[in-house]
Amino acid sequence: MNANSFPTRDQVKDAAAYVRQSTHHRPTVGLILGSGLSPLAESIEGADFLPYTSIPHFPTSTVAGHAGRLVLGTMEGRPVMAMQGRVHFYEGYAIQQVTFPVRVMGLLGADTLIVTNAAGGLAQRFAPGDLMLIRDHINLIGLAGHNPLIGPNDPDFGPRFPDMAMAYDPALREIARQVASAQGLALHEGVYVCISGPSFETPMEVGFLRIIGADAVGMSTAHEVIVARHMGIRVLGISGITNVHSFDTSQPQETSHQEVLETGQVIAPRLTALIRGILKQL
Repeated sequence: MNANSFPTRDQVKDAAAYVRQSTHHRPTVGLILGSGLSPLAESIEGADFLPYTSIPHFPTSTVAGHAGRLVLGTMEGRPVMAMQGRVHFYEGYAIQQVTFPVRVMGLLGADTLIVTNAAGGLAQRFAPGDLMLIRDHINLIGLAGHNPLIGPNDPDFGPRFPDMAMAYDPALREIARQVASAQGLALHEGVYVCISGPSFETPMEVGFLRIIGADAVGMSTAHEVIVARHMGIRVLGISGITNVHSFDTSQPQETSHQEVLETGQVIAPRLTALIRGILKQL
């Protein structure tokens, strides 16, 4: 990894300045939308759309189902900034570049981040289309040496050794539970494990992830959450379960990105209603 992999404070400031001068909205809540979940951004009122390609130093998404633009506006009266599609480690970016947008959100004034993802279900209780409130995560990418905080630490962003004991804010999780209950929406809760991808898991890998305590698996989120917490941003995480891994290892099932996108279309309206309800309660 070379020094160019580590975004500087000046680069983050350049990107934030561009966004600030391109919209009158001043977001306090950031949203990151996973594969197939981009329709949620379409419900943002009075929206300004900024393609990632127009923002200085911003990484660009190359994956189907990720529109690749910032959407700034209001939702339930709250000023929000949504990433309509994210970038991933497997696209070839350094993990510090993948999390660059979260730095920009923090500099723009976001104090809350709602991060969503499409995930494979590892727990037997799940069915495609379910929602899972993330209680904690296992960052296998980070444990393997790709933590987004590796490199120079800017104390203006956060401490050298941030605590991650409560990465997912307990108060926000309680609001999510209350809103889901009021809406009659089933909301599971569990542990998300982050792998690098882009290949899906083998049956033996699925078995390993279950053994270590994971309930859902995906290729994002954990590193974004680490950077958000480093900057003092509170986090709520929600996984949309797009497929459920078979428990019969003698007859493994195939998983495709198209399946993920199709199930995302079912999940998006439920997730939109849940997030709108949460925003009302913030």
